[in-house]
Amino acid sequence: MKTTFREENGKFIATLEGRLDTAASEQTGKDLEPLYDCTGHDIIIDCSKLEYISSSGLRLLLNLRKHAGAVGSKVIVKNLNTEIQKVFQMTGFSSLFEIKND
Repeated sequence: MKTTFREENGKFIATLEGRLDTAASEQTGKDLEPLYDCTGHDIIIDCSKLEYISSSGLRLLLNLRKHAGAVGSKVIVKNLNTEIQKVFQMTGFSSLFEIKND
């Protein structure tokens, strides 16, 4: 699992690449921690290279959303593949996050 960051037009963009499973969740959680203090900046999670997400990965996104909301920011999830879109729909995450596709 690889996580990269960049800032673009006042937004923080995190690209998730690989499998966000239980084994990768601990490190990915640590990688995402700097985004918890995102006051004034929305966060875009680019999932175009994400192959799989487990319940542990969903929990990381939910935690990020909680922290972002507390400081007036929002989390936007982009470019979900078909399988991950199904997971978001089945778990109700599609109603918790703004989801966009390029």
